[in-house]
Amino acid sequence: MQNRLIELHQQRGQLVERVASQRQVLAQQLAPLQSSFNIADRVAGVVQDGKAFVQRHPLAIAAAVAGMVLLKPRTVWRWGQRGLVAWR
Repeated sequence: MQNRLIELHQQRGQLVERVASQRQVLAQQLAPLQSSFNIADRVAGVVQDGKAFVQRHPLAIAAAVAGMVLLKPRTVWRWGQRGLVAWR
């Protein structure tokens, strides 16, 4: 019984070492993809911030949409282009 327990502990130690080395290799192999992961994380953050803004200000969003509908799409498009030029 004692010998079996010792063998199990040794096997566990070997497995832990093997997993650690595999994690290290995986981290090295995924390093070139880190910038892509960072971009995806930033996009997800912006989407979450936008969702939170809409949830906090539903009346303002509804008023903006209603204003766009009342002003006609052509007028909204023209003012949107002017605003974009001014922003640049």
